[in-house]
Amino acid sequence: MKLRGVFDLLRRYESRNVTFIEPDDSWPIIWERARGVHVWDAEGKKYLDLTAAFGVAAAGHANPRVVKAGQRQMSKLLHAMGDVHPHALKAALARELSRITFERWSKNKVRAREDARPTGKTIFCNSGFEAVEAALKTAMLATGKGGVIAFQGAYHGLGYGALNATHREHFRSRFRAQLGGFGCFVPFPKSGALEKGSDGVVGKTRATPPLHHSTTPLKQVENEIRKLFRQVPIGAILVEPIQVRGGIHIPPADFLPLLRQICDEHGALLILDEVYTGFGRTGKWFACEHSAVIPDLICLGKALTGGFPLSACVGRADWMDAAWPASTGEAIHTSTFLGHPVGCAMALAQIKEIARLKLVQSSAKLGPILLETLGGR
Repeated sequence: MKLRGVFDLLRRYESRNVTFIEPDDSWPIIWERARGVHVWDAEGKKYLDLTAAFGVAAAGHANPRVVKAGQRQMSKLLHAMGDVHPHALKAALARELSRITFERWSKNKVRAREDARPTGKTIFCNSGFEAVEAALKTAMLATGKGGVIAFQGAYHGLGYGALNATHREHFRSRFRAQLGGFGCFVPFPKSGALEKGSDGVVGKTRATPPLHHSTTPLKQVENEIRKLFRQVPIGAILVEPIQVRGGIHIPPADFLPLLRQICDEHGALLILDEVYTGFGRTGKWFACEHSAVIPDLICLGKALTGGFPLSACVGRADWMDAAWPASTGEAIHTSTFLGHPVGCAMALAQIKEIARLKLVQSSAKLGPILLETLGGR
């Protein structure tokens, strides 16, 4: 189909406010296929994808081993009825996510509560915002407190639960009458530069101007957070280790340890939204590792499968057990495609590929070179 035909169909049959199309059809690019780091449009033109498709293609577009894993599973079992009939791959992936998060962190002795159990339990979802909402529900059930502290510039998705913690008014204003209003926002501290440290991060950034620029000192942020804990029944702090959609903001090194300390003092859960930053994107498996902080809950998606809709809320086993009652046959949080067998097969293959290709190490090595080069323009 010619480009004009595709745009005509979108204008006629897709809802408005989804795909932005220039009046002269010069944008967007209509993707036809993708492989590795390249994308081809409908006319055969080749592009270098520096976005990794929103960070999804961590092991490359259409990684052959990941694709084959999905194809094999599609021919064997395409659907397993969500929470009703389990399949082996869902169990295997839950175990693997525990291994690469809480179990690995415990072995590496990164900062955690002394009573933390070194295993994780997973709620599988389909999209990143669903993983966030599963985490918010977990915090509510575990603590009995509905308030959530989030940050100015934060993006956690657009479902009504996650939207309460997404800060940008562009997304919130039209739906305010239907929002629960349990999110409380404080400034997100920004370091302003990437200082060279033990993790090899170097150079200054010249990123797009932030949507919500803040030079608020960390101490002031701490004071605002502590004030909210005195005024509101707060059950969780929800934060991106690096704000992405808000403008690529990297907080000071002491920020996450401070949040960990405050949550521990008040019996609140620290939820890290690593949907974008997870799986090696920052030179560590997960961005929280730069600060040596273990969350209570971590939200994962995007690069988890390399392209199939699957996400996960992985939580400390004791918090998950405290929050969620044993199933009596009717789950209180589930969905039709929960733990989809094809997604689980691809996720297991994707994690293996990230490890086999040493992509985390490569990111740590090449990232500083890229930043230094861009900073010297």
